[in-house]
Amino acid sequence: MKAVVYERYGPPEVLRLDEVDRPRPGDDQVLIKVHAVSVNASDWETMRGKPMYSRIGGPLRPRFRILGSDVAGRVEAVGKSVTKFAPGDEVFGDNLALMGGFAEYVCAREQAVAAKPAGLSFEQAAAIPQAGVIALQGIRTKGRVRSGERVLVNGAGGGAGMFAVQLAKLAGAHVTGVDNAGKHDFMLSLGADDVIDYARTDFTRTGERYDVVLDLAGHLGVVNYRRVLAPNGRYRYVGGSVPSLLQVLLFGPLLGRRAGKEIRLLVVRQNPQDLLTVAELCQAGTLVPVIDQRYSLDEVPQALQRLGEGRAKGKLVITSTE
Repeated sequence: MKAVVYERYGPPEVLRLDEVDRPRPGDDQVLIKVHAVSVNASDWETMRGKPMYSRIGGPLRPRFRILGSDVAGRVEAVGKSVTKFAPGDEVFGDNLALMGGFAEYVCAREQAVAAKPAGLSFEQAAAIPQAGVIALQGIRTKGRVRSGERVLVNGAGGGAGMFAVQLAKLAGAHVTGVDNAGKHDFMLSLGADDVIDYARTDFTRTGERYDVVLDLAGHLGVVNYRRVLAPNGRYRYVGGSVPSLLQVLLFGPLLGRRAGKEIRLLVVRQNPQDLLTVAELCQAGTLVPVIDQRYSLDEVPQALQRLGEGRAKGKLVITSTE
């Protein structure tokens, strides 16, 4: 089968399209014929080996030869312990534990995938897993956004940000989106009430206070985040620089508690139920999974380059030619 592989960390040029053996499903796995797979920041980081936490399991060379986790397709075969799926079933899910989605076929654990709703295309389904679940847990489950609250989403123009803005508006919040200037109109189209260009304005120094901050691109110190929160405010760090991550992890809970605020990492728990919750909202038209651009398998390097440069508006999806 065809797959995009790499053997060393580096820029998109380290990737190449190659012929590899088709994987065989383990006892608790399903073999999926990939129809669509979306591109995530985790792919970009794991390709480059930066930040250093992206090298967990592979400090010197990549743990997996094939990237790509958010897959959607048809089940081709199942392991002997699989009970929920059969060949021909349409599924989607986050295969972060095994990767391998930038290929014609991929193996995933049974519990990592869910049945694809009939009303969604494979491309739409592939756009949901990581981004949708991050947004759902960051806004609803752990952000606990309520009607009338002020919410800021840093990185609002990307995949998870796209869903987060829509979910916060659905909850009745006033939403501020932060991203680069090229995504100004896109953030407004998602429903953001206000937008900030991070290159021109530090959102922690505007004097505005927010009940919830979902930070998908954290690069500041924990004191900055405490300052921007309203009383009883909740800050959730998802991604960004290692120094920012360590400050939030080590000092955030204590400094936040002293000020009557919550400053914590968002530890995302992938699960089929959250996948289906987001998918059903998309199927109903309540959420819109915006796909910025579509690429073929041999164009994975270009897709990752666009993502890494911060130009993707919503999701980038790799589609099957069949």
